[in-house]
Amino acid sequence: MQPHPIRITVAVATVLRMFLDDVAQPRYGYELMQVTGFPSGKLYPILARLEAAGWLHREREIIDASLVGRPPRYWYKLTEHSIAPARHELAALRQQMTPATGTAGRTHPEVGLA
Repeated sequence: MQPHPIRITVAVATVLRMFLDDVAQPRYGYELMQVTGFPSGKLYPILARLEAAGWLHREREIIDASLVGRPPRYWYKLTEHSIAPARHELAALRQQMTPATGTAGRTHPEVGLA
């Protein structure tokens, strides 16, 4: 199944970059909040949109909460079919945000998409 198109904003790109840094590594919400600096009210809607579009798979951790002293986490991971489109979308966004030759005096925001 191919992922559905999704509008790639700078915030969405920031989250995707975290997943693309190591596509085999699942991530959980609090970790993503710490790394991106996004509050839960910004991060979780992005994760939900990516999941609904088929770009992320979400799985609930199976643990005994009383033994580990915390509630189970939800782990998120890019789906196999979303990796190439995610890389493509980040490259396209990076290209859009790169100043064109001959645009002296114009400034464009820098995005941490490297």
